[in-house]
Amino acid sequence: MPHLTWIQGPTRSGKTARLLSHLRTLAADQKHPTEAVFLVMAANGDNRLALVERIAAELPPSLPLTTATPAGFVQNEVILFWPLLVESLGLSPQFPMKLRPEKEQELATALWQPWFQVGAMVKDQPTGGIAVPGWTTAQIVRRSLDFLQLAAAAGIPAEDIGSMVMAGMPPGTAPPEVWQTIGTALVTWRDWCLQGGLLTYAIAMELYWRHLLPLSAYRDRWQQRFLGVVADDLDEYPAMVGRVIATALDLDCPVAVSWNPQGQVRLGVGADPQALEIWRHQSSEVITLPEEPETPAHSLAATWAEPIVQGVLDPIAILEPVEPMAVVQATSRGELLRRTAEAIGAAVQAQQVAPRDIAVIGPGFDAIARYSLAEILAHQGISVASLNDQRPLVSSPLVRAVLTLLPLVYPGLGRLLDRDAIAEMLVVLSQSPQGDPQETWMDRVQIDPVRAELIADHCFRPDPDQPDLLAVTEFPRWDRLGYQATEAYEQLRQWIAAQRQARQQRLLTSPVNLIDRAIQTFLWRGSILPYDQLAALRELLETAQHFWEVESRLRQQRRSPSPFQPPDNAASASGETSPEGRFLSLLHQGIVTANPYPVKATDPQQGVTLSTVFQYRSQRLVHPWQFWLDAGSPRWLTGSDELFGYQLFQQNWTGRPWTLESVEQAHEARLERILRDLLGRTTERVVLCHSDLAVNGQEQAGPLLGLVLAQGDFFP
Repeated sequence: MPHLTWIQGPTRSGKTARLLSHLRTLAADQKHPTEAVFLVMAANGDNRLALVERIAAELPPSLPLTTATPAGFVQNEVILFWPLLVESLGLSPQFPMKLRPEKEQELATALWQPWFQVGAMVKDQPTGGIAVPGWTTAQIVRRSLDFLQLAAAAGIPAEDIGSMVMAGMPPGTAPPEVWQTIGTALVTWRDWCLQGGLLTYAIAMELYWRHLLPLSAYRDRWQQRFLGVVADDLDEYPAMVGRVIATALDLDCPVAVSWNPQGQVRLGVGADPQALEIWRHQSSEVITLPEEPETPAHSLAATWAEPIVQGVLDPIAILEPVEPMAVVQATSRGELLRRTAEAIGAAVQAQQVAPRDIAVIGPGFDAIARYSLAEILAHQGISVASLNDQRPLVSSPLVRAVLTLLPLVYPGLGRLLDRDAIAEMLVVLSQSPQGDPQETWMDRVQIDPVRAELIADHCFRPDPDQPDLLAVTEFPRWDRLGYQATEAYEQLRQWIAAQRQARQQRLLTSPVNLIDRAIQTFLWRGSILPYDQLAALRELLETAQHFWEVESRLRQQRRSPSPFQPPDNAASASGETSPEGRFLSLLHQGIVTANPYPVKATDPQQGVTLSTVFQYRSQRLVHPWQFWLDAGSPRWLTGSDELFGYQLFQQNWTGRPWTLESVEQAHEARLERILRDLLGRTTERVVLCHSDLAVNGQEQAGPLLGLVLAQGDFFP
C-alpha cells in the first residue's frame, strides 16, 4: 500500500528535522537492493547543499540516498535515458547537450529572425510576426522562452501555449494573433533543439513528464533504482513534481514531504503550490508541527506576526508600537543608507549584536545601496556578505579586463575596444606577484589609473582588424611613467604577443584557453581572491567553455548532411560574425550574471548579510537582528520576483484574462507570507529603515508605512 507522509508547519518549526527523522525510519524498515537509493529533493541548489550538510550531520553515512533539485533531477534523468527517448520519439542519436540561458537566448533570437517582421515568410507561409508593442527584441525572446519554461513546469504541452496566452493576456497588450504566433515559434524552437540534440531546462522538463515518465521501460527501472521520494519544502516546487509523486506511489514507493504555508517563495518563477497542495488530502499521515519548536531562541512570529499582519493589511487599522521594532528615518535615500550603516556600527560597537547576527533585507537591492553600506561598514571595521549579488558579469572590473584581451589577440574585433577599456585593463592586470597575502589585487597594482590613462592615450593603436599596444617609447615623456609601471606594461605587451603567436601556430585552441591563461597569469598568482571576485571569474570560465562547446557542436552540424541546420544568421542580433565577437557582445548585453554552479552554502559567519527579500527567504536564513531597508517602498507589496505572465500557467487560472483585482489579491497574499516568514526568521529585533523620498525623488507610501509611523526611533 503506497504511503504518503505530509509534514507541515510554519517557518522554523522543525519540518526538515522531522523529515530526516522520518527518512531514517523508512530506511530502517525497508529491505532494499544494494543499488537502490532514496531520492531526496530540495528546492534549489543552495538549499540542496545545506540539506546535504544536515544529512551528513544527522543521518548515518550508510543510508543510501541521492540529492537533487527538481530541475537537476529532470535533466539528469532525460540525459541518462536519452536512448529511450531517441527510440520512442525518433530523435537524433547523438548525445544531448545542455544549453545555458544566455546561449538559449542567442540561438532563439537567431532562429526567430524571420518572425520579427509582420508578413515575413516562414516555411513558405506568411506570419503575423511576434513583435509586441513596447517590448525590445531581447524582451520578446526572453519572455517567450519563459512561457515555455512555465508551461513545462506546469505540465502543459508547448502546443497549448499560444491559445492560453492569447486568452489570458489583458486586451490591448498586443494583437491576439501575435500570441498565437509566439506559441508557434516556441514549438518550432523546441523541435529545432530536439533535432540537434540541444536541451534547455524547459525542453528537458517537458520531455520528462510528457514522454519519459509514462514509458513502461522507464517505470520498470524506477522500481529498481529508488526506494522512496523525500521532498523538503514542497511548496517551492513546480507542478510537474506531482507526476513524480504519483509515479512513486503507483510503484509502491513511500513518499514524504514537508510544507510551509508561509513559504511559497518561488511562486511566480515556476512553482505552483496550489497544484501540489492537493496531495495533502491524499496523504496517509498528516503531521502538523506547532508554531515554535522547543528551542531557547523563539522567533518574533509567535507573538507579533498576527497583530502586524492584521494591521498592515487592514486599511483602517490603527497600528500600535511593537516592542522589538524600531525605526531609522531620513529624508533622502542616500541619507538613509548612511544612517542605517551608522546604526549598525553603533550597535556592534556597543556589543549589543555581532555583525554575523545582522541582516539588511530589502524588496530590491540596487548596486548603490550594496556599495554604500559595504563601504561605510568597512570603514568601521565591519565586514559584509552580499547574498547572491546577481549583477551582470561585465560589471566586474576583473572580467572586463580579461575580456579586453580578446580583441588584442583575435583579429576583427577592434570595434569592440576603446581607450577606456585599455586603461582599465592596464590597472587591473598589473598586480605584483609579491606582497602581503592579506592584500587585494587593488593593493598590488603597479600601473595606477593616471599612468594607465597616459599609456592608453599615447600607446594604444586602434584598428578595426588588429588593435595593438605600442612600445612605451611612443609616449614622448615615457620616463615620467616610472620603472615599475613601464616594466609591468612591457610584460603585458610581451604576453599578448606570445598569445598571438600561439594562436597563429594553433597552440591556442580557443578563447577559453586565453581566458584561463590570463586569469592564471595576472589575477591568481597564488593570491586569495574575495568570494565575489572568484565567483565572477568562475562564471566567466564556465560561460566561455559552454559557449565554445555549443559552437563546436553547431559547426559540426553545418558540415554534416543531417536535416538539422543551425541558423546562418546567428550573428544578426549582435552584428558580429565571428564567435569571439558574438561572445563579447553577449556578455556586454548584461545577460550573464555572476552565479556559477554553487560550491558552498552561504556562510553566515562572514559579516553583515545584505540581501533582497526573495534571496533571503530562498536561502532559509535566520538572524537575531533584521534591518528592513526601504520599509516605506511600495515594492514590499508589488515586488518584481515573478516571470511575466506566470499567472496563466497556474493550476487555479480561470481561463480568463488576469484582472487588476486578481493581481491585488495575489500581492496581498504574498505580502502576508513575507511578513510572517521574515518575522519567523528573526529572534530579537527588527529595525525599519525608511526614507521619505525614493531614489527617483518621489514620496514613499508603501504598505508598511503605517507600521513605520507607529514605531519609535532606534537608539543602540
